[in-house]
Amino acid sequence: MDLKLRWIEHLSPAYALAVALRRDIMRKPLGLEFTEAQLASESDSFHLTAWKEDVLLGTLLLTPVGDGSIQMRQVVVDERKHGLGIGRLLVAESEAEAVRRGFTRMKIHARDSAVGFYLKLGYKSVGDEFIEVGVTHQEMEKQL
Repeated sequence: MDLKLRWIEHLSPAYALAVALRRDIMRKPLGLEFTEAQLASESDSFHLTAWKEDVLLGTLLLTPVGDGSIQMRQVVVDERKHGLGIGRLLVAESEAEAVRRGFTRMKIHARDSAVGFYLKLGYKSVGDEFIEVGVTHQEMEKQL
């Protein structure tokens, strides 16, 4: 697959497409929408996207959280493209970018359905499961 990864700017046209993909996959099934305040708070995050030609196939964002850590959030891949390695490529690039920016640990709040994916990529579960946006999550982390 001819896939291109691109870091994009907050509030750019590509960001609007990434928000739409995140909303369709992660929010709408739960009956949720993004608020203006939630999207505004992403201005200090780093936004990564995966494209095949001009079609957005996946996205994630990285948000600095202090103590040398950065949190990977809102990781989504177009559901018709699961199993093609897009998620792995997004995670690998986000880890490399975090290292380039001087972070030493990646944190994630993984939905229970994604825990196995992150375990395969070297993440470890930390603490007990918890509920976030009505879904069971597991905090996970990886030393970079």
